Amino acid sequence: MSNSVEEAIKIMVVDDEVDLEPLIRQKFRRKIRSSEYEFVFAHNGLEALSLLVEHPDISVILSDINMPEMDGLTLLSKVNELKNPALKTIIVSAYGDMDNIRCAMNRGAFDFATKPIDFEDLEITIRKTIEQIELLKRAQEEHNQLVAIQNDLNVAREIQLSILPKEFPPYPAYESFDLYATMNAAKSVGGDFYDFFLIDDDHLGMVMADVSDKGIPAAIYMAVSKTIIRATALKGLPPNECMAYSNALLCKDNASSMFVTTFYCILTISTGRLEYCNAGHNPPYRISANGTVEQLPKTGDLVLGAIDGVDFHNHEIYLEPNDWIYLYTDGVTEAMNVDNELYSEERLEKVLAQPQDSPEAMISNVTQNLKTYTAEARQSDDITMMSIIYKGTN
Repeated sequence: MSNSVEEAIKIMVVDDEVDLEPLIRQKFRRKIRSSEYEFVFAHNGLEALSLLVEHPDISVILSDINMPEMDGLTLLSKVNELKNPALKTIIVSAYGDMDNIRCAMNRGAFDFATKPIDFEDLEITIRKTIEQIELLKRAQEEHNQLVAIQNDLNVAREIQLSILPKEFPPYPAYESFDLYATMNAAKSVGGDFYDFFLIDDDHLGMVMADVSDKGIPAAIYMAVSKTIIRATALKGLPPNECMAYSNALLCKDNASSMFVTTFYCILTISTGRLEYCNAGHNPPYRISANGTVEQLPKTGDLVLGAIDGVDFHNHEIYLEPNDWIYLYTDGVTEAMNVDNELYSEERLEKVLAQPQDSPEAMISNVTQNLKTYTAEARQSDDITMMSIIYKGTN
């Protein structure tokens, strides 16, 4: 295969025998003519080092061992100091000079050839060396691509986390409630999200959602879903109407066929009324002041983004002073230990039933219990939680 001049493999021959240069050019004339190989020549190690500076694209060094001023073994040591894995050295010496050849191999020479040179064997050796160099270059390119992707993922993670509320307590002027939330993605970025916002002075909106996929696609869909739901919710629509409108927007041009399970509720701060719509999400828990733990009744609604034109429904409860609401994604209950056993709703409920000092403490207790249970098992799903305590009004 013929390469362009720019792609020619550059080989440096280092030998003090003046007759070697025309011999090399004659033996490899076809590859030189087709620009597959390009040769440069040095007569000792010092000259070779200068040529490496002048020609940094040299890939193969074909070096004699016994030369004046700087021999091949010393040159090999200097080349190793460059720490360039894509620069390979082939040592050439007399067949009876096996001690030096062995020394060269121990110092990092890729291969060797013996004098008198068998040019067919040398060509095979050079080709094998070039194949190894190309393999290393491809591996380095792939490594660089992976590093670039990881850097992009790190930036994406920072961007994703920045769009989630993370200032706690979020509304210190309100003494009637307190809340806390966390999101821990299984990959660099995730598909879970939470949100909360004041619709007006007396109404607090809260969202817990889980996109159907993981990684970058889920992160993009998550950002779109969060934006649509929040923008719609801030219009003051009831939860079911908010879900219906958001669903219609998410169903448009949904080529990826992704969807998002969503729980959206509105707390009337002055009365404790909690009106909600559950679009295919895990039912949150209500923890009463006496420690009773119960799931909120489902509203029987479908996920968002799957089917356009479906109806959504509301349900309401009234919170008593010191009642809690705990919202979460299935990454909590479906977390697995090393034996692939699920954490389960039962374990979660036992933690929620324990006395809690604050919403942050509740989430911290669940997180710690999860870590103890899963131990060394790899996290397989995003884990997102939100806890709110309703303290009532004076």
